[in-house]
Amino acid sequence: MELAIQSDATDDMVDRLIATPQENTVRFREKLSKLKHSRYFVDWREALSFSRELEALLQDLKAGVSDPLTRVKLVSAFYETDKSVFENCDDSSGHVSGVYNFDAKELFVEYASQCKEKDKVAEILLGLLQNDEYCVRGVLIDCAADCLPETTIRSMITKLQNLAGNENDEYRRRDNLGFVESLARQIKDAELFAKTRVASRGEPTPADHVDIARVYLEGGDVHTAHSWLKKIPDDDISQEYEREKLLLQIYKQLGDDKKLAALLYKQFKNYRSTEQLQELLNVVGEDKRDDVILTETAEILADSSFRSSNADFLTSIGKIDEAESYLLDRADQIDGDLYLSLLPLAQTMETEERSIAASVIYRSLLNSILDRGFTKAYSYGAQYLKKLDTMAASITDWGNFEIHDVYKGRIYEAHKRKRSFWPKYEGES
Repeated sequence: MELAIQSDATDDMVDRLIATPQENTVRFREKLSKLKHSRYFVDWREALSFSRELEALLQDLKAGVSDPLTRVKLVSAFYETDKSVFENCDDSSGHVSGVYNFDAKELFVEYASQCKEKDKVAEILLGLLQNDEYCVRGVLIDCAADCLPETTIRSMITKLQNLAGNENDEYRRRDNLGFVESLARQIKDAELFAKTRVASRGEPTPADHVDIARVYLEGGDVHTAHSWLKKIPDDDISQEYEREKLLLQIYKQLGDDKKLAALLYKQFKNYRSTEQLQELLNVVGEDKRDDVILTETAEILADSSFRSSNADFLTSIGKIDEAESYLLDRADQIDGDLYLSLLPLAQTMETEERSIAASVIYRSLLNSILDRGFTKAYSYGAQYLKKLDTMAASITDWGNFEIHDVYKGRIYEAHKRKRSFWPKYEGES
């Protein structure tokens, strides 16, 4: 009660706690009416606070009447505020839309699940979908199966198909067919999904083939799923990642270890990692580990280009000497901008006391920071230079690489005007 004097939100909560369910329902309706008629513009700085007001409004609904159908209607009324809300709000942060897409959606599904009048719930949902100008109501269609039986969903599909057939506006027609697709997928009617996708978009694209195959696979029809994927031209790589994910599932379910191993080996070669290696060995046999590692190590070292993932793979399988050689031979290709992948590699080389290899990477990272004038990262750059100082003391033969004092003098001459960097370096302990 003391906090309520200082905080409107706390005052609102106290009112909710002491009110009867009927009174909270009245509070909800009154706030909803004010929301619909408000002309106050909420700028981006107020969006988070405004979203919390909307969350509190939904709390009034939860504390109100317990009749499920009434609650469904009230959540529907909340969605109908979208026009007044989004026309008077800068929601570039996404805080406000999040209330509609998550909080309100969860309430709708909860109350609709409790409601025995499923046909009325479906009618309310279809009504909302026909006026989704601000793209916050469509989330409800994707969870229809969580609260409605298949018979009701099929009735909704028929109504949506009729609406699409009688619609002159192409965008609205596609929206309704998109709703049919969602419902078809939820009830695992892959044939209906495929027919609807073709009716909506015409000749299927590779992305359409993947989507249709996915729905067939979810429905347990592995062979038809595979046939849709095989329609994608071999030289089309636009959906390669998603296509291969589905093929892995298909080959596993078909028990086709030969094709499964070939695909896993292809993926492993594209991005070598211990995780990818283990997936491959699970199929071809653990006894092939040494042979695969020997072959891949040779291929990595024979490739003149640099990939940090290859260096990571070599270190992860204990090939430190090979990783060091790989790094030093391709030092001129190391791009310090890719710090997320390079920093762990530098730290590994440092731990393994491969000081020149570690120095090469830390130099690339430092060069990137200084060349870009990335002031936010100057403290990290100062740490890298200090590390270079420390490691240089243990290096007696730099080989073909620039010795540390020369390198340090060169970057000082090039970047001595960056006065916010050097004090950070001098201040490092």
